[in-house]
Amino acid sequence: MQFESLIKLLPILAMITGGYATITDLEGRRLYTFDFNGNEVKELRGEVYELAQQAVAEGEPLVGYSQIEDQASAWALPLDNYVLSCSNVERLKREQNFKEALQRALPMIAQVAGGEAVLFNELGERCISYDADGTERKKYKGKVSKLALQAIKMQEPVVGKSFSVNGATAVRIPINKNFGFGFNNENVTRQQKKLYDEVKKMQQTRYTFDDIIGESQAINKTKSEAKFVAEGISSILIYGKTGTGKELFAQSIHNASNRRNKPFVALNCGAIPASLIESNLFGYEEGAFTGAKKGGSPGVFEQANGGTIFLDEISEMELNLQTKLLRVLQEREIVRIGGYKPLKVDVRVIASTNKDLNELIAEGKFRQDLYYRLNVVQIKIPELRERQEDIPLLVRYYINKYNRSFGKFIESIGPEAEKVLEDYTWPGNIRELQNCIEHAMNMVGRDDTSLLVRHLPTCLLHQRVTPGSDALVIPIQSGGLNLKEAIELTEKSIIKNALQVTKYNKNKVAQLLGISTTTLWRRLKELGLEEELNTRKNH
Repeated sequence: MQFESLIKLLPILAMITGGYATITDLEGRRLYTFDFNGNEVKELRGEVYELAQQAVAEGEPLVGYSQIEDQASAWALPLDNYVLSCSNVERLKREQNFKEALQRALPMIAQVAGGEAVLFNELGERCISYDADGTERKKYKGKVSKLALQAIKMQEPVVGKSFSVNGATAVRIPINKNFGFGFNNENVTRQQKKLYDEVKKMQQTRYTFDDIIGESQAINKTKSEAKFVAEGISSILIYGKTGTGKELFAQSIHNASNRRNKPFVALNCGAIPASLIESNLFGYEEGAFTGAKKGGSPGVFEQANGGTIFLDEISEMELNLQTKLLRVLQEREIVRIGGYKPLKVDVRVIASTNKDLNELIAEGKFRQDLYYRLNVVQIKIPELRERQEDIPLLVRYYINKYNRSFGKFIESIGPEAEKVLEDYTWPGNIRELQNCIEHAMNMVGRDDTSLLVRHLPTCLLHQRVTPGSDALVIPIQSGGLNLKEAIELTEKSIIKNALQVTKYNKNKVAQLLGISTTTLWRRLKELGLEEELNTRKNH
């Protein structure tokens, strides 16, 4: 082959091998070298290529390694007065650069995929991985994935189960025979399981109106209204502050209706990620999105067909979903995500909220037309402070409950402790009351038969206001609020309350307030309460 023809061949060989193609003289000096883009690398002219020298010395073609990159392979072919050589050095550099770029991109891939993203080597070993929040996961580093190894050997993407989270799906993609990457949808799987648990938790209703404890006028009026509308078919909006028992009323209405033997399905609109609510409300068809189940999945409207659907915290639903929910309420049909066929549904909708929906409407956060569809019948559950006469009944109910749970034998509650509970404002309503009684039942001894003030959480004393007592007055000076005096008055009021509750027992006061008797005695002197304590004790 003529020398000129060899020179023309070099760019073609470089492009095919993905590296350098060079021609040398018989002493191994480079005459011409081209890269894979077809450009001559003039700075290499005159350099000695050892592999070409060895090929001339042995008089036969040789395969070896590039002088530029140790791991790059190369070959040299003697041709009369010249030696033709090629290497894949540039391809290896590109692959290494790509691998480094891919490694930097792993956190972003993990975030988009909603799970873990991992880089693995030719053995299927996990080299580095990141969670969706961008943190490196070191737990499984070095662990071999059989499916990753399979992807490397086949040089084909492999989809299968993820071993990090049960039920998650992972895909492994080989880049070349040396490395590949994969990702899974474990976060979505966890969220779906959470949703499943939320729905399953309330699919079997166990509460009736008999489980709603109270004899006050306020709660009896609410129960009567709920019983009256239970047999209807119209939508119901339950309004109540946190801890008032909205779920209890929803289940009771269902169990008092003609749908009592049909499904009751609940969805907490505030507990489920917005990205999952739509698919779980309306269901989806097979192939509707990545990770969709084979055969699709029904949503809660289909699951509740013939029965009741309870949409808790409806105020947390996004506006675009409010529009779709409105259509379902108007047309009484749903269309699965990825589907086109309308499916008729017969459900009664009960929604609940602890927020003023009219305020959200004014702020543009809730659709007014949806509000009218849901608010056909409104049931307002009174706060616990509006039904204080029910507190003793509720307290005894929870005492009996925790007697059974904790193996205690509390038969009564002391009058002072009962007074504290009745005077408290209960911002957390019945849920807070239950929590306080549970706390107190943990504090009583095995031999105790009465629940006393010392068993109650100290926070109850700090907000206690007894009827007829002087309110706490903050002195206002001409120059503004006197902070020091305000703090002293507040502290004095708390200590006086504690003295009254414990019948002026200094040790009990210190225990109740969580301070030492020495500190209590010092503060009594500083606040001018020492004389009052002595006077009361003498009486």
